[in-house]
Amino acid sequence: MTTDQTSTPADGFSYTLTRTLDASPAQVWQAWTTPDRYAQWAHAVPGSVELDVRPGGAWKATMQTPDGAEFPLTGTYQQVAEHHRLVLGMDIPGRPDPTLMTMELTEQGPRNTVITLSQTCETEQERDMAEQGSGMLLDGLEGFLGGGAKS
Repeated sequence: MTTDQTSTPADGFSYTLTRTLDASPAQVWQAWTTPDRYAQWAHAVPGSVELDVRPGGAWKATMQTPDGAEFPLTGTYQQVAEHHRLVLGMDIPGRPDPTLMTMELTEQGPRNTVITLSQTCETEQERDMAEQGSGMLLDGLEGFLGGGAKS
């Protein structure tokens, strides 16, 4: 896995995580956009995942940390390009606009996909927490797909 962090306070605090998965873009897409599959790897509370994968469609899930804490998340899909790109808006209490996270899939050979998650946050602390959560998502996705990641 590779990680890039940038700190430009005028533009926010960004991170980018990249992994190569042992699966096709279609398999990764299905794991990310099918509620029952997503729930299996994304540390979601059973029965909490709803995904309406289309521009403007809503999504929600309650995530559970290893120590048992639960965090309900909601948002809308901003961009959807099947098997290639999702831009998810995440609702943040007290903020008028959603925080955006981008997931991009790039085919690399017949059975590998490079997945890239990126996000820009308002504070360094918010970025660090979001990056940690995204890393947990990639760990879960990698385990679900059953292959080892390659950096």
